[in-house]
Amino acid sequence: MVLHEQRTPLRLEDRPAPEPGPGQVLLRVRACAVCRTDLHIVDGELPRPKLPVIPGHQIVATVEQGGRRFAAGERVGVPWLGWTDGTCRFCRTGRENLCDQARFTGYDLDGGYAEMALADERYCFPVPDSYDDLHAAPLLCAGLIGYRTLRFAGDAERIGLYGFGAAAHLIAQVAVHQGRRVFAFTRPGDAEGQRFARELGAVWAGGSDEKPPDELDAALIFAPVGALVPVALRATSKGGTVVAGGIHMSDIPSFPYEMLWGERSVRSVANLTRRDGEEFLLLAGQTKLRVEVQRFPLEEANAALQALRQGQVRGAAVLVP
Repeated sequence: MVLHEQRTPLRLEDRPAPEPGPGQVLLRVRACAVCRTDLHIVDGELPRPKLPVIPGHQIVATVEQGGRRFAAGERVGVPWLGWTDGTCRFCRTGRENLCDQARFTGYDLDGGYAEMALADERYCFPVPDSYDDLHAAPLLCAGLIGYRTLRFAGDAERIGLYGFGAAAHLIAQVAVHQGRRVFAFTRPGDAEGQRFARELGAVWAGGSDEKPPDELDAALIFAPVGALVPVALRATSKGGTVVAGGIHMSDIPSFPYEMLWGERSVRSVANLTRRDGEEFLLLAGQTKLRVEVQRFPLEEANAALQALRQGQVRGAAVLVP
């Protein structure tokens, strides 16, 4: 499924199988989860993708033609970060997620909305055996970015999650496993989403227009809505942190300094590192997470994107060739 021009539907095309270059593996895609970042690319909110491009960066695949790290037949996962130069000041200091030359799967590189794909084997991960293809796919971004976002909350005990979608429904379970108290914020009036959050261990769930019963030590924002930043600040105690976990967000409105005062902080999360992937997938293998998925055939990728656009996906949409 190919994007030729932003703000237009993807097109179903037949292409020859890609040929792997040095350091690449050829993959047969078994499942690819749909991410809100894919939606931002298709809808033109993230500029300058490689066009035409095959979207998709939450890939579970079998290696068809291996390299040094992975042999043919092994199952691997492919995330958003697809390549870095390895030599810049960011790469040399453990911050490869900030590499200026980085290339991203499904944006700069063709991704997983396809039967076959290529990937740099340095940026592939073994997938925990305890998850089938369908339920493993959302771990590759919703899980990984959610995990990095949670890491920036430090040892916060009371965690607020704004936007209870693919990432939040996984990270809520991780936070509960770590002994934290989770407060879930959904779209106002989304009783089903709030019930889902409580099923997964949230001590409270309500609309984003509601005030939680306790002050938060940290708030993680997964919805791409800049207006939630001051809302989350109001709900966060002194010394607390508000972390924006998305790659794109609408403009943040102005707010009085007193909301930030008291050593509160606001920060963003950019991409992921291989260390994030290794740590989270190990944790996911040890802690069986409930991964809620909605299955779509590959050729129905546009329907999956539309369902996500309209907030009609519980958990994560996953494309299957």
